[in-house]
Amino acid sequence: MASTSAVAIAVEGVRKTYDEGRVTALDAVSVAVPDRQFLAVVGPSGSGKTTLLQLINRLAEPSDGLVRVEGEDVRSVSPILLRRRIGYVFQGVGLFPHLTVAENIAITPRLLGWDRARMAARVDELLELVRLDRTAHRDRYPHQLSGGERQRVGVARALAANPRIVLMDEPFGALDPINRDAIGQDYRRLHDTLGLTTMMITHDMLEAVLLADRVAVMQSGRIIAEGTPRDLMTGTHDRYVQELMQTPRRQAERLSHLMARGTSP
Repeated sequence: MASTSAVAIAVEGVRKTYDEGRVTALDAVSVAVPDRQFLAVVGPSGSGKTTLLQLINRLAEPSDGLVRVEGEDVRSVSPILLRRRIGYVFQGVGLFPHLTVAENIAITPRLLGWDRARMAARVDELLELVRLDRTAHRDRYPHQLSGGERQRVGVARALAANPRIVLMDEPFGALDPINRDAIGQDYRRLHDTLGLTTMMITHDMLEAVLLADRVAVMQSGRIIAEGTPRDLMTGTHDRYVQELMQTPRRQAERLSHLMARGTSP
């Protein structure tokens, strides 16, 4: 984890309610993500994870509290300009089916007014970064790609305009285990190489432990625990947190048992 005092994302005492205040999605949530840190947010469905992400790039507005991006209150920034500063990767990928890979990746640079030569060079650079052959893939359409290839294009698109912050909502959840592991590790490499700040929502505790610097656990609209994977796995916490954080350990123990049984005489 990078050693820095700069805070890229700050959520301060945020509440989010719906249905005229009768439904609470977030309840007094505070979390800070330092520059260049990778934070994974885990918790059951309906715990408020995606809502938290949406508040950061103004796909939703807080009912109370403050959200800052790079020190700036997001309410003082145009939502469109804010989203062009932040990369966003989600499970459905959302590539435009009528556009080629290169055109999909270049969406934000084109909106920002980049010239063609600069966009083409950026597309080629990003295809190489996400381990796709630029000659073979840049002119293909989404339906001609595998699920793993589409997700790599989604990551490339999120990075196209050189954002310093990337938000990810279950980005690898629809992939098969081999692609999920490979793309997750490749993204972590890009996070470190490019000096990104990443907030990732995931249901997969093993994925959170292996990829993130820090993990925040949400339940019923609140953050009930936060710390490094090691701290959360070894410390004393709420029963739900303890059970959740022991899942990777149990998986490793079962695998070790199976391997030992398979090699025993």
